[in-house]
Formats: sequence, C-alpha cells, structure tokens
Amino acid sequence: MSSTALKPPDARTGAFIPVHKRKRHKHNLAGYSFLAPWLIGLFSFTLLPMAYSAYLSMTKFDLLTPPQWTGLANFKMLLQDERYLQSVKVTLIYVVTSVPLKLAAALLVAMALNRGLKALGFYRSVFYLPSLLGASVAVSVMWRQIFSQQGLLNDFLGLFGIQGADWIGDPRYAMWTLVLLSAWQFGTPMLIFLAGLKQLPQDLYEAAALDGAGPVRMFFKITLPLLSPMVFFNLVLETINAFQTFTPAYVVSGGLGGPIDSTLLYTLYLYLKGFGSMQMGYASAMAWVLFAVIGLFTALYFWSARRWVNYAD
Repeated sequence: MSSTALKPPDARTGAFIPVHKRKRHKHNLAGYSFLAPWLIGLFSFTLLPMAYSAYLSMTKFDLLTPPQWTGLANFKMLLQDERYLQSVKVTLIYVVTSVPLKLAAALLVAMALNRGLKALGFYRSVFYLPSLLGASVAVSVMWRQIFSQQGLLNDFLGLFGIQGADWIGDPRYAMWTLVLLSAWQFGTPMLIFLAGLKQLPQDLYEAAALDGAGPVRMFFKITLPLLSPMVFFNLVLETINAFQTFTPAYVVSGGLGGPIDSTLLYTLYLYLKGFGSMQMGYASAMAWVLFAVIGLFTALYFWSARRWVNYAD
C-alpha cells in the first residue's frame, strides 16, 4: 500500500488527492492572494486603459460626445500634419543629443568620485540631488528663470560686459536649454556607473600599467568594455525617459512648444491635441505611435547588445 497520505476522494471525480498536492494548492492560493492587489491594479489602471486607448485611436472623440469609429483615419492624418512631423523631428534631436550627453556627464563624474575622494557620500548626494528633484514644475520654473532674457545667466554675463542672448525665446538656443536641463540631472546613471566602477578588478589596471598603457587606452580597453552592461542599462532607461519628456518643454516653452515650435516635443504636442484641441482620438493614435517607436528603439538596443555588451563569465 502506498505510503503517500491521501485525503478523501474528490466529490466530482471520485479520485484521491495526495496531501502534498493539497498543501501546494494552499500555498499557490496564498501567493495569488498577496498578488491580488497588484493584479487588480495592473488590469484596472494599465491593461484596460491601454485597450480603451487602442480603441479610441481609431475613433473621433472629443471627450463630450460618444466616439465615432473612423478606422485608420487618425494614423493617416499624422503623416499630413506638419506640426506632428515637426514634433517628431524635435523629439529625435532631443533624444540623440540629451541621452549621450547625460551618460557622458554621469560617467565622467562617476570616474572622478571613484578616485577615493574624502567625503564621498557628501559629493554623491550633491550630484544626485538634481535627479532626486526630477523633471518637476519647480525645477523647470527655476530653469526658465535662469535662461530667460532677464534671467540669472544673462545677469552673470553682464558682470563681464557680455550681452547674453534670449536663450529661451530664440529658436537657435531654446532646444539646447532643455538638453542642458536633462544632462544636469545625471545623478541616477552616475550612481549606477559608480557602483560598476567599484566592482572592476584592479589587477587588470596594474597589468596594463606595467605594459605601458596610458589612462586613455585603459579607459577604452578596460573600463568601457567592463562597464558596457551598465552603459546598456542606462542607455535603455534614459532613451525611454527622453521620449517621454513633457514637463520641462511645457513649462520652459510656455506650454506651446515655442519659439517657432523649436521645443515642441512629442508628448507636449500630444497633450495639446488631446486636452487643448479636445481631439482625444487623434492623441490616442499619437500615443500608440510613441509606444511603437519606444519599443522599436528598445528592440534595436537589445539586438545590438550582442555586439558590444560584454558580460563577465
């Protein structure tokens, strides 16, 4: 006779169920009970809104009247909208300039902090503080006060007899104020790089120094290859964040993407169409295009990672 403990037969099938399986079912039930709040939030606040947004992207909807089905008309209109194409151009410029600049600043500061400075915790906190504040309205207002024509930067330049430009009102410079704001908030990738630098084996640097390698060669032959997983991680996260940038463009540009749409980021134009012009169906179509573009960039990063990301065995 089997030594496995059995419970009474199941009322539906008449089969005997081992006790260990009954305990496993109880454990699974307990696990799902703890996951229930998260699962409810996932379906209620993420999946269902996404499904409804996908439906709205194929309708004409102004928030006041019922949606009217239009099929792919919204997506076709995107290609004929000059401001939309301008927002795509501006956003791509912002992403390809702000992300590399931010990561370069983060890595440079991380390498400086990794040289055994005293009061390392203090410096780390100081450099991380801008990222802790985030792209908030307060930070954006401060940035506008610094770079406006009558702002602090021009007041400082005036002390040396230099007449500053209208950094925000001139389309030649307006975008670069947003890029500079993004690069200034390099604290999060800096901490990730700093953690990676502290894990690098020092014997490799000692061997390279004995072979006559200089600091530049050590950086490109040792530091950068060994840090490539951190570079990849930061690159993916910062690219996604750059595509979703909204608050700085809205506050610094005055909410309209000026001057001459030079700061009309994609998410800002999406907001203007959805809540400014009450074209929620059109805005939903824009949102799904953005979702697809971010997914495409992420997929390209993962595809290319096999060629340049080195994981230690």
